[in-house]
Amino acid sequence: MTQNMKNAVIDNQQDIEGNFVKKEMKAAVTHAAGDLKIENVPVPEIQDNEVLIQVKACGICGTDPHIYNGHFPAPMPLIQGHEFSGEVVKVGSAVSSVAVGDRVTADINISCGNCYFCRIGQKLFCENITQLGVHIDGAFAEYVKAPENNVYKLPEGMTWDEGAYIEPLACVIRGQERAKVGMGDTVAIIGAGPMGLAHAILAKLNGAGRVIISEMNQTRIQKAKDLGIDVVIDASEKDSVQEVLNLTEGRGADVVFEVVGSMPTYRQAFQMVRRGGTLVAYGAAPADHTLEIKPFEIYSKELTIVGSYAGTYGTWVKAIQLISSKRFNPNDIISKTITLDNLEDGIKEADKNKDTIKILVSVAD
Repeated sequence: MTQNMKNAVIDNQQDIEGNFVKKEMKAAVTHAAGDLKIENVPVPEIQDNEVLIQVKACGICGTDPHIYNGHFPAPMPLIQGHEFSGEVVKVGSAVSSVAVGDRVTADINISCGNCYFCRIGQKLFCENITQLGVHIDGAFAEYVKAPENNVYKLPEGMTWDEGAYIEPLACVIRGQERAKVGMGDTVAIIGAGPMGLAHAILAKLNGAGRVIISEMNQTRIQKAKDLGIDVVIDASEKDSVQEVLNLTEGRGADVVFEVVGSMPTYRQAFQMVRRGGTLVAYGAAPADHTLEIKPFEIYSKELTIVGSYAGTYGTWVKAIQLISSKRFNPNDIISKTITLDNLEDGIKEADKNKDTIKILVSVAD
């Protein structure tokens, strides 16, 4: 091979014709609860309708510590990670809307397209749904594959970090739509973590008259104040339910988001919502935990109770538009960036250190 031919090989990823040829990649593989290893594994092989993406950035989601700790049902071994952005390096023979070199992200929800739920436009309930980084290998690796139909191109000028925040923002948009937050509403949010803060920002964008957020961690309390949230309650010093009642002439909030996922805060949510109001179950509580409720209270208050756990379809388009238009800045939420080699420490920090709000993993330059 001549020197010019050698120069044509880019990081051992392409041959001299520009075809992707790399066979192995670095990945973080979770083998069992508390057992994560950085190792070399085969690069995913794509089908005719799939796209291979070189991962540039991937966020640590609240689900990732649950999977790592064995508290969330997931097959093992598994490459976690589903909040990502990257560059297309290979496309299947049937792919027409995406090309090598495109900067992209991907909807993690892969549905069959044929079952009852898929046919009525509710793919999140697909009988055969698989989610990248949850049920099948995800993006805490140098490469990840996704179906062409799930891939979204990033607008010009959007950074890798911003692209990696499209997935969590799509989830928040879904919650806001389920809640039907409207002009002038009083919105109460329990929890000022990454999702709670994003809900507070979007509630303001949706025209809420007042946004109230309650939190116990001082770093997160200060972040909520820095973001201009109308009322920030220090739940370590004050009764957050009573504070919300005081702020609403005893009525309670029009909309309450529970974004913690614990039984005590879910009980608070029921006490905070006004008669005729809406309670959004957004925080992922442990699957085996139960909550005692009074059906008469739901009946007599005519409460609307909705769940929301993921974004898909139009929420992805809206998330891209909000970030690219600078109406939502993911950098307001991101606390730090780590390398893939330090992922296990990052997952543990995301789980235990509430001073850290959002961790991003830089996978490739």
